[in-house]
Amino acid sequence: MPPDRTTPLVRRCYADDTERIWEIINRAAIAYRGVIPADRWHEPYMTRAMLQHEIHDGVEFWGIDRLDELAGIMGTQDKSDVALIRHAYVHPKSQHRGIGTILLQYIATVTANPILVGTWAAATWAISFYERNGYRRVPISQQTSLLTRYWSIPRRQVETSVVLANQRWFDRCE
Repeated sequence: MPPDRTTPLVRRCYADDTERIWEIINRAAIAYRGVIPADRWHEPYMTRAMLQHEIHDGVEFWGIDRLDELAGIMGTQDKSDVALIRHAYVHPKSQHRGIGTILLQYIATVTANPILVGTWAAATWAISFYERNGYRRVPISQQTSLLTRYWSIPRRQVETSVVLANQRWFDRCE
């Protein structure tokens, strides 16, 4: 039976996708301008060098093509006992079409470890997206410890971020 052509296929991103990944991140991250703390916003939101550093540090990107062009991306980073969702963005022209949900669900099927997501506390749309997909905020008492253990981010970002987790993480903690 032929594949269902109505559901976009998730694919691994490769080196020749790097420029488009960078573009998607920076186009979609404009939503943060004026929302996250002003001292954490910069143009571009992610430089090419920062993206290369993330890839070198083990962030693996997955994507979905739409109209023969990469439309959404989501990075994962294996941290031995957990997997992190890193840099989840959909190009503004392709938002609200289920691309983020498909990527998130796919990653959950190929990742055996519990999944953690860090995002800006002020990015209520991002928090709502993860909550709609079954993720819950971890207790406030654990956020700083998780953010400093698994992410390499500035202290100011730790102070202004939240962590969400999938059910596997909560099951492991019970």
